[in-house]
Amino acid sequence: MSDKSTKKSLVTLLSDFGISDEYVAVMKGAIAQINPMLRVVDITHQIPSQNIAAARFCLMNAFAYFPEATVHVAVVDPGVGGKRRAVAVELAQGFLVAPDNGLLSGVLSQNSEIAAVELTNPEYWLTSYPSTTFHGRDIFAPVGAHLASGVSLQQLGREINPESLVKLNLPSCYRKDNSIIGCIQYIDSFGNLVTNIPQSYVKGSSWNLEIRGNIIKSQKTYSDVQQGELVALIGSHGWVEIAVSCGNAQIELGVNNGTQVRFF
Repeated sequence: MSDKSTKKSLVTLLSDFGISDEYVAVMKGAIAQINPMLRVVDITHQIPSQNIAAARFCLMNAFAYFPEATVHVAVVDPGVGGKRRAVAVELAQGFLVAPDNGLLSGVLSQNSEIAAVELTNPEYWLTSYPSTTFHGRDIFAPVGAHLASGVSLQQLGREINPESLVKLNLPSCYRKDNSIIGCIQYIDSFGNLVTNIPQSYVKGSSWNLEIRGNIIKSQKTYSDVQQGELVALIGSHGWVEIAVSCGNAQIELGVNNGTQVRFF
Protein backbone atom coordinates (compact mmCIF):
# COMPACT_ATOMS: atom_id res chain seq x y z
CA MET A 1 0.00 0.00 0.00
CA SER A 2 1.21 3.49 -0.76
CA ASP A 3 1.90 6.01 1.96
CA LYS A 4 -0.22 9.11 1.40
CA SER A 5 -0.39 10.08 5.09
CA THR A 6 1.33 13.42 4.54
CA LYS A 7 -1.22 14.47 1.94
CA LYS A 8 -4.53 13.33 3.37
CA SER A 9 -6.28 16.46 4.64
CA LEU A 10 -9.46 16.66 2.59
CA VAL A 11 -12.67 14.72 3.26
CA THR A 12 -15.75 14.77 1.05
CA LEU A 13 -19.25 13.81 2.14
CA LEU A 14 -22.08 12.43 0.02
CA SER A 15 -25.40 11.22 1.41
CA ASP A 16 -29.18 11.08 1.04
CA PHE A 17 -29.68 12.86 4.38
CA GLY A 18 -30.96 16.13 2.92
CA ILE A 19 -30.45 19.46 4.66
CA SER A 20 -33.58 19.71 6.79
CA ASP A 21 -32.33 17.54 9.64
CA GLU A 22 -29.20 17.53 11.79
CA TYR A 23 -27.62 14.41 10.28
CA VAL A 24 -25.05 16.08 8.04
CA ALA A 25 -23.94 18.49 10.75
CA VAL A 26 -23.60 15.61 13.20
CA MET A 27 -21.29 13.77 10.77
CA LYS A 28 -19.19 16.92 10.44
CA GLY A 29 -19.13 17.21 14.22
CA ALA A 30 -17.85 13.65 14.50
CA ILE A 31 -15.08 14.49 12.04
CA ALA A 32 -14.18 17.67 13.92
CA GLN A 33 -13.93 15.78 17.21
CA ILE A 34 -11.17 13.69 15.68
CA ASN A 35 -9.40 16.41 13.71
CA PRO A 36 -10.85 19.93 13.54
CA MET A 37 -8.18 20.93 11.02
CA LEU A 38 -9.55 18.71 8.24
CA ARG A 39 -11.25 20.39 5.30
CA VAL A 40 -14.68 18.94 4.55
CA VAL A 41 -16.37 19.35 1.15
CA ASP A 42 -20.00 18.40 0.52
CA ILE A 43 -20.50 16.64 -2.81
CA THR A 44 -24.25 16.43 -2.24
CA HIS A 45 -26.73 15.45 0.45
CA GLN A 46 -29.71 15.55 -1.90
CA ILE A 47 -29.46 12.02 -3.28
CA PRO A 48 -33.04 10.68 -3.49
CA SER A 49 -33.70 8.58 -0.40
CA GLN A 50 -32.03 5.17 -0.55
CA ASN A 51 -31.16 5.61 -4.24
CA ILE A 52 -27.85 3.78 -4.46
CA ALA A 53 -27.70 4.15 -8.26
CA ALA A 54 -27.92 7.95 -8.04
CA ALA A 55 -25.25 8.02 -5.34
CA ARG A 56 -23.04 5.81 -7.50
CA PHE A 57 -23.39 8.23 -10.42
CA CYS A 58 -22.68 11.40 -8.43
CA LEU A 59 -19.66 9.96 -6.64
CA MET A 60 -18.28 8.55 -9.90
CA ASN A 61 -18.52 11.93 -11.64
CA ALA A 62 -17.10 13.94 -8.74
CA PHE A 63 -14.21 11.65 -7.81
CA ALA A 64 -11.68 12.64 -10.49
CA TYR A 65 -11.91 16.37 -9.67
CA PHE A 66 -10.42 16.07 -6.18
CA PRO A 67 -6.72 16.06 -5.28
CA GLU A 68 -4.79 12.85 -4.80
CA ALA A 69 -5.33 11.24 -1.37
CA THR A 70 -8.75 12.84 -0.78
CA VAL A 71 -10.92 10.66 1.46
CA HIS A 72 -14.47 10.28 0.11
CA VAL A 73 -17.12 9.29 2.66
CA ALA A 74 -20.38 8.24 1.00
CA VAL A 75 -23.44 7.16 2.96
CA VAL A 76 -26.55 5.99 1.14
CA ASP A 77 -27.26 2.96 3.22
CA PRO A 78 -30.67 1.27 3.13
CA GLY A 79 -29.05 -1.82 4.69
CA VAL A 80 -27.67 0.04 7.72
CA GLY A 81 -27.43 -2.21 10.76
CA GLY A 82 -27.84 -5.33 8.64
CA LYS A 83 -25.39 -7.79 7.12
CA ARG A 84 -23.85 -5.49 4.49
CA ARG A 85 -20.18 -4.71 5.11
CA ALA A 86 -18.74 -1.32 5.97
CA VAL A 87 -15.58 -0.84 3.90
CA ALA A 88 -12.69 1.44 3.04
CA VAL A 89 -10.85 1.23 -0.28
CA GLU A 90 -7.53 2.67 -1.37
CA LEU A 91 -7.11 3.77 -5.00
CA ALA A 92 -4.24 5.53 -6.72
CA GLN A 93 -6.22 8.79 -6.70
CA GLY A 94 -7.75 8.60 -3.22
CA PHE A 95 -9.76 6.68 -0.66
CA LEU A 96 -13.39 5.58 -0.38
CA VAL A 97 -15.32 4.91 2.84
CA ALA A 98 -18.86 3.60 2.46
CA PRO A 99 -21.29 0.72 2.88
CA ASP A 100 -20.51 -2.15 0.53
CA ASN A 101 -23.79 -2.04 -1.37
CA GLY A 102 -22.75 -1.07 -4.90
CA LEU A 103 -22.43 2.65 -4.20
CA LEU A 104 -18.70 2.52 -4.98
CA SER A 105 -19.01 0.50 -8.19
CA GLY A 106 -18.99 3.54 -10.50
CA VAL A 107 -15.66 4.81 -9.17
CA LEU A 108 -14.28 1.28 -9.08
CA SER A 109 -15.21 0.74 -12.73
CA GLN A 110 -12.88 3.61 -13.69
CA ASN A 111 -10.03 3.11 -11.23
CA SER A 112 -7.86 0.21 -10.10
CA GLU A 113 -8.09 -0.78 -6.45
CA ILE A 114 -4.89 -0.99 -4.43
CA ALA A 115 -6.41 -2.52 -1.29
CA ALA A 116 -9.67 -2.79 0.62
CA VAL A 117 -10.64 -3.51 4.22
CA GLU A 118 -13.79 -4.25 6.12
CA LEU A 119 -14.17 -1.73 8.95
CA THR A 120 -13.92 -4.12 11.88
CA ASN A 121 -11.69 -2.12 14.26
CA PRO A 122 -13.89 -0.11 16.68
CA GLU A 123 -10.84 1.84 17.87
CA TYR A 124 -11.50 4.13 14.90
CA TRP A 125 -15.27 4.41 15.34
CA LEU A 126 -17.00 7.12 17.36
CA THR A 127 -18.21 4.42 19.76
CA SER A 128 -17.72 0.69 20.19
CA TYR A 129 -21.50 0.37 20.30
CA PRO A 130 -22.66 2.13 17.13
CA SER A 131 -26.28 2.94 16.49
CA THR A 132 -27.98 0.42 14.24
CA THR A 133 -29.50 3.29 12.25
CA PHE A 134 -26.69 5.87 11.90
CA HIS A 135 -23.38 4.36 10.81
CA GLY A 136 -22.64 7.62 9.00
CA ARG A 137 -22.07 9.25 12.38
CA ASP A 138 -20.64 6.32 14.34
CA ILE A 139 -18.48 4.52 11.77
CA PHE A 140 -18.07 6.12 8.33
CA ALA A 141 -17.38 9.76 9.25
CA PRO A 142 -14.96 8.88 12.09
CA VAL A 143 -13.11 6.35 9.94
CA GLY A 144 -12.83 8.94 7.17
CA ALA A 145 -11.42 11.47 9.63
CA HIS A 146 -8.87 9.02 11.01
CA LEU A 147 -7.85 7.99 7.50
CA ALA A 148 -7.43 11.62 6.44
CA SER A 149 -5.39 12.26 9.59
CA GLY A 150 -2.80 9.63 8.76
CA VAL A 151 -4.13 6.31 10.00
CA SER A 152 -3.23 3.59 7.51
CA LEU A 153 -5.87 1.57 5.72
CA GLN A 154 -4.72 -1.70 7.27
CA GLN A 155 -5.27 -0.35 10.78
CA LEU A 156 -8.98 0.12 10.10
CA GLY A 157 -9.94 -3.52 9.87
CA ARG A 158 -9.71 -6.86 8.15
CA GLU A 159 -8.22 -6.88 4.66
CA ILE A 160 -10.59 -8.15 1.97
CA ASN A 161 -10.27 -8.94 -1.71
CA PRO A 162 -11.24 -5.81 -3.69
CA GLU A 163 -12.85 -8.12 -6.26
CA SER A 164 -15.41 -9.09 -3.60
CA LEU A 165 -16.80 -5.54 -3.36
CA VAL A 166 -20.45 -5.38 -4.41
CA LYS A 167 -21.09 -4.27 -7.99
CA LEU A 168 -24.38 -2.56 -8.77
CA ASN A 169 -26.10 -4.37 -11.60
CA LEU A 170 -27.06 -1.58 -13.99
CA PRO A 171 -28.01 -1.99 -17.65
CA SER A 172 -25.22 -1.47 -20.17
CA CYS A 173 -25.72 0.19 -23.55
CA TYR A 174 -25.26 -2.08 -26.54
CA ARG A 175 -25.13 -1.91 -30.32
CA LYS A 176 -28.10 -3.08 -32.37
CA ASP A 177 -27.97 -2.79 -36.15
CA ASN A 178 -26.93 0.81 -36.80
CA SER A 179 -28.05 2.09 -33.40
CA ILE A 180 -26.92 2.06 -29.79
CA ILE A 181 -29.56 1.09 -27.25
CA GLY A 182 -29.18 2.63 -23.83
CA CYS A 183 -31.27 3.95 -20.97
CA ILE A 184 -31.60 6.82 -18.54
CA GLN A 185 -29.15 6.26 -15.70
CA TYR A 186 -29.57 9.52 -13.75
CA ILE A 187 -31.88 12.52 -13.57
CA ASP A 188 -30.41 15.71 -12.16
CA SER A 189 -32.15 18.48 -10.24
CA PHE A 190 -32.93 20.34 -13.51
CA GLY A 191 -34.76 17.31 -14.87
CA ASN A 192 -32.00 16.62 -17.38
CA LEU A 193 -31.91 12.96 -18.42
CA VAL A 194 -28.41 11.49 -18.34
CA THR A 195 -28.13 8.33 -20.41
CA ASN A 196 -25.63 5.49 -20.00
CA ILE A 197 -24.20 6.20 -23.47
CA PRO A 198 -20.68 7.64 -23.03
CA GLN A 199 -19.21 10.44 -25.12
CA SER A 200 -16.70 7.97 -26.58
CA TYR A 201 -19.55 6.35 -28.54
CA VAL A 202 -20.34 9.59 -30.37
CA LYS A 203 -18.79 9.73 -33.82
CA GLY A 204 -19.36 12.83 -35.91
CA SER A 205 -21.05 16.11 -35.11
CA SER A 206 -24.62 15.15 -35.99
CA TRP A 207 -26.64 12.37 -34.40
CA ASN A 208 -30.09 11.66 -32.97
CA LEU A 209 -31.73 10.21 -29.91
CA GLU A 210 -35.11 8.52 -29.77
CA ILE A 211 -37.05 8.28 -26.53
CA ARG A 212 -40.69 7.26 -26.32
CA GLY A 213 -41.23 8.04 -30.00
CA ASN A 214 -39.58 11.46 -29.85
CA ILE A 215 -36.67 11.99 -32.24
CA ILE A 216 -34.27 14.58 -30.83
CA LYS A 217 -31.45 16.04 -32.92
CA SER A 218 -28.07 16.67 -31.38
CA GLN A 219 -26.85 20.15 -30.51
CA LYS A 220 -23.81 21.60 -28.74
CA THR A 221 -25.55 23.75 -26.12
CA TYR A 222 -28.91 24.08 -24.38
CA SER A 223 -29.45 27.42 -26.11
CA ASP A 224 -29.15 25.98 -29.63
CA VAL A 225 -32.92 25.34 -29.56
CA GLN A 226 -35.85 27.52 -28.61
CA GLN A 227 -36.97 27.67 -24.99
CA GLY A 228 -39.19 24.70 -24.18
CA GLU A 229 -37.73 22.49 -26.95
CA LEU A 230 -36.02 19.17 -26.42
CA VAL A 231 -32.29 18.99 -27.01
CA ALA A 232 -29.75 16.14 -27.05
CA LEU A 233 -26.11 16.88 -26.28
CA ILE A 234 -22.99 15.74 -24.46
CA GLY A 235 -23.20 16.88 -20.84
CA SER A 236 -20.26 18.17 -18.80
CA HIS A 237 -20.09 14.72 -17.16
CA GLY A 238 -19.24 13.08 -20.49
CA TRP A 239 -22.52 11.22 -21.08
CA VAL A 240 -25.18 11.72 -23.75
CA GLU A 241 -27.97 13.78 -22.20
CA ILE A 242 -31.53 14.86 -23.01
CA ALA A 243 -32.74 18.22 -21.77
CA VAL A 244 -35.39 20.87 -22.35
CA SER A 245 -34.06 24.36 -22.93
CA CYS A 246 -35.10 26.35 -19.84
CA GLY A 247 -37.36 23.46 -18.85
CA ASN A 248 -37.54 19.99 -17.31
CA ALA A 249 -37.12 16.98 -19.58
CA GLN A 250 -38.31 14.49 -16.98
CA ILE A 251 -41.63 16.28 -16.63
CA GLU A 252 -41.92 16.94 -20.36
CA LEU A 253 -41.39 13.29 -21.30
CA GLY A 254 -42.80 11.58 -18.22
CA VAL A 255 -39.84 9.22 -17.93
CA ASN A 256 -37.71 7.79 -15.15
CA ASN A 257 -34.46 5.97 -14.55
CA GLY A 258 -34.25 2.92 -16.79
CA THR A 259 -36.34 4.34 -19.66
CA GLN A 260 -34.85 3.10 -22.93
CA VAL A 261 -33.20 5.43 -25.42
CA ARG A 262 -31.89 4.80 -28.94
CA PHE A 263 -28.83 6.59 -30.30
CA PHE A 264 -28.36 6.76 -34.09
